[in-house]
Amino acid sequence: MAVKHICCIGAGYVGGPTMAVIAQKCPDIKVTVVDINEKRIAAWNHEDLSKLPVYEPGLDEVVKEARGRNLFFSTEVDKAIEEAEMIFISVNTPTKTYGKGKGMAADLKYIELCARQIARVAKSDKIVVEKSTLPVRTASAIKSILENTGNNVNFQILSNPEFLAEGTAIQDLHAPDRVLIGGETSAEGERAIQELVDVYSQWVPKENILTTNVWSSELSKLTANAFLAQRVSSINALSELCEKTGADVNEVAKAIGMDSRIGPKFLKSSVGFGGSCFQKDILNLVYIAKTYGLNEVADYWEQVIIMNDHQKRRFANNIVSTLYNTVSGKKIAFLGWAFKKDTNDTRESAAIYVADDLLNEQAQIAAYDPKVEEEQMYADLDYLNTRSADENRQGLSVYRDPYEACKDAHAVAVLTEWEEFKEYDWKRIYDNMQKPAFVFDGRGILDKKLLNNLGFVYYRIGEGAQEAMEVQASH
Repeated sequence: MAVKHICCIGAGYVGGPTMAVIAQKCPDIKVTVVDINEKRIAAWNHEDLSKLPVYEPGLDEVVKEARGRNLFFSTEVDKAIEEAEMIFISVNTPTKTYGKGKGMAADLKYIELCARQIARVAKSDKIVVEKSTLPVRTASAIKSILENTGNNVNFQILSNPEFLAEGTAIQDLHAPDRVLIGGETSAEGERAIQELVDVYSQWVPKENILTTNVWSSELSKLTANAFLAQRVSSINALSELCEKTGADVNEVAKAIGMDSRIGPKFLKSSVGFGGSCFQKDILNLVYIAKTYGLNEVADYWEQVIIMNDHQKRRFANNIVSTLYNTVSGKKIAFLGWAFKKDTNDTRESAAIYVADDLLNEQAQIAAYDPKVEEEQMYADLDYLNTRSADENRQGLSVYRDPYEACKDAHAVAVLTEWEEFKEYDWKRIYDNMQKPAFVFDGRGILDKKLLNNLGFVYYRIGEGAQEAMEVQASH
């Protein structure tokens, strides 16, 4: 029987865009996205599509096409569960901050709450789809909860991890490299898998839809993110060596990226990776390895995180050391706060940790980001619990004009690779800064020659701090 009603629990960065595209591509299926956060649902229903809670290029057009036709956003969770034949779970699975596995294991309390709510409400058979990134064998825990309800309802659990990248999510959803669906190897499991295959095959070529057992699907998601993050940390590790030896990490990356066995992707040296997935998934992988006594495996993957944390600290330390070993009372302008361009997501953004280190050195941070709101920046710093909320607001000022953010600054730090930063009038910025004027390009997106000709002291990761200091001396 073809699925006619889909419910998704969780209206965040994965659930919202994914369900919007399913609704757009499957107009015969009613898709209801539910969340207990009334403010978030109100934003998804806002007449002004620029007010959507998730910023993704092209998302507004997808929502405009499907919303009110067969795409609905609601806080009526029980009603949507009862109506749906297929239920996606797309709630947050943050790293635990307490108890066993603190700092590494995924916190599954929201997943369990969803499972218990589905078990309580469901009166007819359901296919439950894991969309959140989960540890291996989570499906068995969900199934255990669902099957001990006493409602005589049959449940099938599928794993359908999301591989979209924020900033290109709509493009990734429209034309995915692959759609991965894991389920039981039983006849009932295979029928459930086929139901979900039939949904995606309405726009995804069948050769791009991969089916596996549940455990392989769950582990594949963690592994994919671990491999991508590993590449970033690998090139960032070499960036520090390049700075000491006089090599240029961009030239090294180009040379090795031309090897067809390696390829050029994710070899861009930077201030470090962020986002909700990479760090969380690697820590989860580390924790799983440790629980099975695979300490060497755990140590190997943990080093990816250690290198990423080191890169953020190193960037902040370079700012301090280059500005004559003190930034106390100095204004440092941050261009970018989101963890990458074309998203308003700030989770694990490098900007947060660089700002934290510089605030500890009593710098004054002036931040600008085209999509991140002021309250989000303060919330990010408050979450670290390094200083009081009042101290964070004294140390960080948020601007809606990048030129005002840079005015009278001693240095500009580029923390997000927004395209608009390349188009700025950098002469105007230079003329209104303290001299010597420094630019620390944490994403390697600016024109070094242009900035040097204007008089800036320009530092880019992996190029050589000595060269920047020699330019400084000439000024």
